[in-house]
Amino acid sequence: MRRAGSRALAANRRLYSGDEVAGYLRDPYHRRRLELAVGLLGERLPAGSAVADLGAGGGEVCALLAARGLRPVACDAVLDAGRSALAAGFPAVALDVGEELPLRTGSLDGVFAGEIIEHVYDPALLLREVRRVLRPGGVLVLTTPNLATAQDRLRFLAGRAPRQVDPFHEYLHVHIRPFTHGLLTTGLRAAGLVPTALRSNEVVWRTRFGEVRSTWAARRWPGLGGTLVVAAVRPA
Repeated sequence: MRRAGSRALAANRRLYSGDEVAGYLRDPYHRRRLELAVGLLGERLPAGSAVADLGAGGGEVCALLAARGLRPVACDAVLDAGRSALAAGFPAVALDVGEELPLRTGSLDGVFAGEIIEHVYDPALLLREVRRVLRPGGVLVLTTPNLATAQDRLRFLAGRAPRQVDPFHEYLHVHIRPFTHGLLTTGLRAAGLVPTALRSNEVVWRTRFGEVRSTWAARRWPGLGGTLVVAAVRPA
C-alpha cells in the first residue's frame, strides 16, 4: 500500500507542479466550485478560525479564505519558495495527504480539501486524519469530481464508462478514487464526520459541438453536477 501511495504522489507531483491551481481561478467552472466551498466555510466558522488548505499550491485559495476573515494554513507536498504560499505570506506546512498529517490533534477549526481526495490511495486514512486534527464542532469542506453526473449516468446505461474512470485521459488518469455523493457520505460517516451540506457548481453536458452548462440545474439537483462540494462536521 505504501509503495502504491508513493507512486500516486509522484504522478500528482509531475502533473500539478506548475500553475494548475492558479488556472482554476480563471476557469468559471472551478471558480464557481471554489466560491461555493469557501462560502460554506465562511458561513459555518467565525472570523479568525484556523483553516488548513490541503494542496495549497501558490496560496490562491488561502487568499480567498483570508478574504472571508479566516486564518489559512497552507499545506502542500511541494513548498518551493518561488511559487508556494510561503511567498504569499501564509504560514505553511509541508505534508503528504496520503500519510498521517503532521498537525496536532484538535488544532484546527476547519479544513479545506479541494480536488484532493480523488488523488489519494487511502481516502479513509485522510478522512480519519481530518477528523483527528479538527476540534469538536470543526468543519471539513471538500470538493471532488462527481462520478455520477447527469451525462455519465446515461453513459453507463449505454454501456460506456463514466468520464471520471478514463485511465488514458491526460489528467483524469490520476483520479484514482472517484466518488458519488452516496459513497462520499459513507466514507465521511465511517471516519466519524457528519455530512451537513451538498452543493455543486454546474451540470455539464458535453457534445461534439461544445458544452452546455447550467448552474441552475446544479443548485436544483447537486447530485448530478460536475463537482461535489460537501461540508461535514466533527461532532462535539
